[in-house]
Amino acid sequence: MARLPEHIAVIMDGNGRWAKEQGKMRVYGHQHGVDSVRRVTEACAELGVKYLTLYAFSTENWNRSSIEVNALMTLLTQALKSELKTLTDNNIRLAAIGDLARLPKTQYDALTEVIDATKNNTRMTLTLCLSYSGRWEITEAVRKIASKVKDGALTPEQIDESCICSHLATAGMPDPDLLVRTSGEERISNYLLWQIAYSELYFSKKYWPDFTKEDLYEAVINYQNRERRFGKTSEQLKK
Repeated sequence: MARLPEHIAVIMDGNGRWAKEQGKMRVYGHQHGVDSVRRVTEACAELGVKYLTLYAFSTENWNRSSIEVNALMTLLTQALKSELKTLTDNNIRLAAIGDLARLPKTQYDALTEVIDATKNNTRMTLTLCLSYSGRWEITEAVRKIASKVKDGALTPEQIDESCICSHLATAGMPDPDLLVRTSGEERISNYLLWQIAYSELYFSKKYWPDFTKEDLYEAVINYQNRERRFGKTSEQLKK
């Protein structure tokens, strides 16, 4: 328990393929994926993980069929309303990052309502990445920094890693210690590109709807058995 990751990020992949194997529409997989979100959130809170960040909807996902996008938006609203009590009872704060202005008003209002209702909770921060991509985030950060330089509030010499971090959507959050991706795919998919520079990567073959608390524990144990060197050698760490 002394070597728990402080921050776990998850790419929740495989909902559509899971549904297809059940002979169902893709939306069926997304519906059951909500159960996995609940399980993993509970598991992280029980372990003592302080930050859990979930890749819920990417900027590229807007390119999916309108039927699937609309279904996902409706599911988002339903999940937010149904899980508010659980978040409150478990002292979990909800946050969201991404191009949230692109969300339909109904979903945006439901999201901000739950964020506001849980803002004082302290046990864990659950962050939903919605209408998000790593390249979008970095582009936005560059735009903000460039604007400050133009206005004279910042000089080029002041731009360093900490400056860039402070302009990212995740400002104030530690970088993920562990990144988990389900469904057997082994790629990053434009997710937290800056933040995962030194994250440990764990790929599960299970589709997201089948991902259990025990699977999350396995990922954490796998993480704990790794040596995180951050560019140093094993000998330097031992000293």
